[in-house]
Amino acid sequence: MFYIVETKRQLNEFNKKGYKEAYIEVIPYSDKTHPTITDASLVYIRPFESTKGYILTIDHSEAMSLNNEYIEESINKFDKLYVWGRKEFRHFYWWTNEVIDLSLAAPNYEKETTQTHKLFNHYKRYKNKTDINRIIPIVKHYEACEKNYNNLKQYKDEPVNKFYNQSIPMVFQFIEKSGIRVDPQLFEDYFDCGSTDRIYTQYNFNTTTTRPSNRFGGINFAALNKENGCRKAFIPENDRFVEIDISAYHPTLAAHLVGYKFDTDDIHASFAKMYKVDYKKAKELTFKQLYGGVFKQYKDLEFFQKIQKYVDELWKKFNTEGYIECMISKHRFEKDKLDNMNPQKLFNYLLQNLETSLNVRILKHIIKRIIAKKSKLVLYTYDAFLFDLADDEEYLIEDIKNIFKRYGLKVKLKHGTNYDFE
Repeated sequence: MFYIVETKRQLNEFNKKGYKEAYIEVIPYSDKTHPTITDASLVYIRPFESTKGYILTIDHSEAMSLNNEYIEESINKFDKLYVWGRKEFRHFYWWTNEVIDLSLAAPNYEKETTQTHKLFNHYKRYKNKTDINRIIPIVKHYEACEKNYNNLKQYKDEPVNKFYNQSIPMVFQFIEKSGIRVDPQLFEDYFDCGSTDRIYTQYNFNTTTTRPSNRFGGINFAALNKENGCRKAFIPENDRFVEIDISAYHPTLAAHLVGYKFDTDDIHASFAKMYKVDYKKAKELTFKQLYGGVFKQYKDLEFFQKIQKYVDELWKKFNTEGYIECMISKHRFEKDKLDNMNPQKLFNYLLQNLETSLNVRILKHIIKRIIAKKSKLVLYTYDAFLFDLADDEEYLIEDIKNIFKRYGLKVKLKHGTNYDFE
């Protein structure tokens, strides 16, 4: 059987082989376009029982087109699929059987390309072409995919972290597909990315600390400037933006870790009393010590005594056992995979993992509550959740606040007709 599958008869012949496990790669119209707003041109499938891979054609200049529904049916005949990037795969196919994300075992892997890919993407005439992969020869796509398979197959039997393989791709793909409406003129003025009325975020959780980054199209959504007015370019599709911020998130998580209870609901007010300084100064002092180590003059405060004891025990475990395992996510920070570690840095990594994994739990609850609503969750940034709210669904905000309350978290709200929240 030839490696290109472009007719229903050929697809039936492929299906009859009865393959059960395979590496799969979706080749979209363009790798530069967000997966939410592009389509699949080709699908590469490499069954582990086969001596070669196959290219299933959906929309390419060199081949006939298969109905994507037929391809979905073929995909669903497998018991287990392996992908590099499950979140990205979910933008194209919602598959009900088992999917293993190989990027968890090989987070630093860069997918293969060919000189032909580079040349096509370099040509000025194709600079803005949104379906470039439809004209790059199929044989070159096949060549790159075969290389990916051969490079990644070694990770097939690596242990799989269920939290990162299942929960995280689900919640972040849900947020990404919503997109954010923008004012075309303001967006072009501030970001010089061309005129558009909607942009999309893209979360990457394969970071050293496991705290997700969020950037796409040259925009770092996790670090948008709060002073230059660029946030005015982001506007609601419904009636208004509502941002829910978690108050004193890391101090709250740290207190939960060490079993400390503050004397008021306002943690920063409690610290101000301890330090005998004003509220603003208290916030500054607390974060400096959580991230940089306890100051000598505050080391006798009960909170920091408990923190220091926890940090010391964590460091001892890390050096004795060679790793620490995070609660909720079960992610392991392994000594032989991390450079220049020290006790405080390790504690910060643990806090950031706990923040992210707890947020994923919260996001799953939120998604269940809003999945069939007009209102949307359009942006998540560490301790802040941005909702595009329809006024007739105002009741959702109280429901969502109760989700945070369930986890012992205090929140504050901002409302606005753009993301600047003046």
